[in-house]
Amino acid sequence: MATFAYMARDASGKKVTGYEEAVSSEEVIARLQAKSLIVINISASSGAEAREGGFRPEATAIRFRFRHTAIKEDDLVVFCRQLATLLGAAVTILRSLDIISQQVASRRLHHVIRDLMKHMEAGLSFHEALAKHPKIFSELWVNLVETGEASGNLANVLSRLAGYLERDAAFRRRIISALLYPIMLMCAAFGALLFMTIKIVPTFADLFKGFNIDLPLLTQMLLTVSNFIRRYIIAIFVFSVVGFALLKAYIKTHEGRLMYERLKFNLPLFGEFYRALTVERFSAGMSTMIESGVPILYSLEITEHSLNSLVMARLIRQIKEEVRVGRPLSQSLEKSKFFEPMVAQMVAVGEEVGDLPQMFKRINTFYQEYTETFLVRFTAMFEPLMLIMMGVVIGLMVVGMFLPIFHIATIGGG
Repeated sequence: MATFAYMARDASGKKVTGYEEAVSSEEVIARLQAKSLIVINISASSGAEAREGGFRPEATAIRFRFRHTAIKEDDLVVFCRQLATLLGAAVTILRSLDIISQQVASRRLHHVIRDLMKHMEAGLSFHEALAKHPKIFSELWVNLVETGEASGNLANVLSRLAGYLERDAAFRRRIISALLYPIMLMCAAFGALLFMTIKIVPTFADLFKGFNIDLPLLTQMLLTVSNFIRRYIIAIFVFSVVGFALLKAYIKTHEGRLMYERLKFNLPLFGEFYRALTVERFSAGMSTMIESGVPILYSLEITEHSLNSLVMARLIRQIKEEVRVGRPLSQSLEKSKFFEPMVAQMVAVGEEVGDLPQMFKRINTFYQEYTETFLVRFTAMFEPLMLIMMGVVIGLMVVGMFLPIFHIATIGGG
């Protein structure tokens, strides 16, 4: 084992130095990152240096092994949090980007950060460099960074943005976890029914050929369905894939997207859930931007493009125009009929007391809890309903297959 000297910073930006014994520098980095430290420098050290407690300032730069190529949501969260920490510790932005680029897990993000540095060295500001990568850094990123640069408070703005990204990522994970079980249950049910239709029913069909009897209607229907699926299963699969691809392509068009969103918001059970998800996203973005010093009109304009919803974009555009001519935001929200009265009332209170960001945060918390509660209840209700439906379908198939046998047994007994 070797001894490695390291320099790092903690979450508050305080410099931390020391020595670690490990097989490799990667092991030391993993240990330090597990302690929420941002590694700045690391180098192999002799035992004498360790006893003297010295640290070599000329320590070589870290070279991190990339763990994946794509840029994941968590990569951006970590990047934003690390950048906020380093800037808060008075490290220059170019030096901060250089440090982070050597530690990112994503190969593509490493190249993007190096490209940001290249643009900034050529004279662009940080937000202008971010704008060169619109597929990675959204308008929310660009405009919040621009606000932070203009106010000279970039570290705090990035810290708020990191908090928003962390909360959003955690919320998405909870939503996906809640939906995972119902999806797996549906796939298992579909697989079981398909197996019985393709394998079990034909076995009984071969058995029935030796019987000189009229098959019951239920049995005839099962055999007809089984024969149809077995004969045209490839055509059914191809048709399904092509149909899905065409539907997806249509939804990407303006008219198709608008129709899809309207259908989604008007579904009997899930319409309110999708509406709540949209309001949650709206309130999260508004609270982060207003708290960071972005004016309300500008915040609405950014939200209009960042929600990725044509229905919401139209509503926010109308709200923005009404606010522009002097109407309070709360009245505009209430007039839209999309937001519940509670939202408008809480925004009105925030406008009166001058604490609009805090009110949007409370709205965001309420709708996060609402959507999570909805999913918990839906999952609890879905499981027994799915089991009952599977039981009924499989029961009908079993009855349909055994009815001829019961009929033969009855004739033979008579």
